[in-house]
Amino acid sequence: MSNNRQAILLALLCTIFTSAGQLMWKMGVGKLSWLNWITFLNAPFLLGFVCYGLGAVLMLMAFKKGELSLVYPLIATSYVWVGLLSPYFFPTDSMNLWKFAGIGVILVSVGVLGWGSSKKTETAAGGVI
Repeated sequence: MSNNRQAILLALLCTIFTSAGQLMWKMGVGKLSWLNWITFLNAPFLLGFVCYGLGAVLMLMAFKKGELSLVYPLIATSYVWVGLLSPYFFPTDSMNLWKFAGIGVILVSVGVLGWGSSKKTETAAGGVI
């Protein structure tokens, strides 16, 4: 497997972990009481930090293996995961046509950036950019 493919896989795993972290924070923040600091020790809230930490490690590994211009835009897919999973975990959240359109725009944009990063352009001097 090429380095860029490994980096893409690591970046996508990163987005899954960071999205899970965001969902866990949302679950845990409902249990927080600003007057009682011990409530910060609830499991979903702390698990959200663990997921975010794992996501950060995966992203650093992806940066090491792949091109930054190819890997970094994949972080935007975390918006897709959260958007699609939020209504499942939180009944007050909902999806509508505009949200689905936004997810489509994100996916197309990330795809175009990735496709553009994979194309090499020759310069007038015969070099490759």
